[in-house]
Amino acid sequence: MQVQVARIGKPHGIRGEVTVLVLTDAPDSRFAAGAQFAVEPAKLGPLTVASSRWNKDILLLGFEGTTTRNEAELLRGATLFFDSDDDGDDDAWYEHELLDLEVRVGTEVVGKVAGLRTLPVQDLLIVEDNDGDEVLVPFVDEIVPEVNLEDGYVRLTPPDGLFSVNKNVEGKASESKEADGTGTEGAGQ
Repeated sequence: MQVQVARIGKPHGIRGEVTVLVLTDAPDSRFAAGAQFAVEPAKLGPLTVASSRWNKDILLLGFEGTTTRNEAELLRGATLFFDSDDDGDDDAWYEHELLDLEVRVGTEVVGKVAGLRTLPVQDLLIVEDNDGDEVLVPFVDEIVPEVNLEDGYVRLTPPDGLFSVNKNVEGKASESKEADGTGTEGAGQ
């Protein structure tokens, strides 16, 4: 099975390096020099890592045969995949398996999975709710007790307010300030 591990971003510098959006929890070993990846679109690959280094929190990769900024620019937006035989962990899912699954609270459908954000402390499910807004849900057993790939859903037991915490509170705050006369319009007059 092919697993997406990165998406190539913009070029960095003039020697053909690119920034990479890391989608794996083991970037240092996965992107070691000599590692080879299948690429989408296929016409750009396969790519072999020539160099790998961190610049602050951003992974920079150099690939064999890519030595100029213009060559690196051609790779922008490409995705990197590796072949995996690992199907042993029943509590691990790849982003492509979760995309578009229904999100349910009890029996009510509250949205769909739009992505997965992998972070050092915990992963976050990106849920597009029924209003089209993005909600970040901690991907932990207490909040996401069930992932059912066969039936196409994840079941949540969210704490109160989880689906309203990411709503546009800025717009609502300025509306309430205008209503009570504390808005900035006419200040200092």
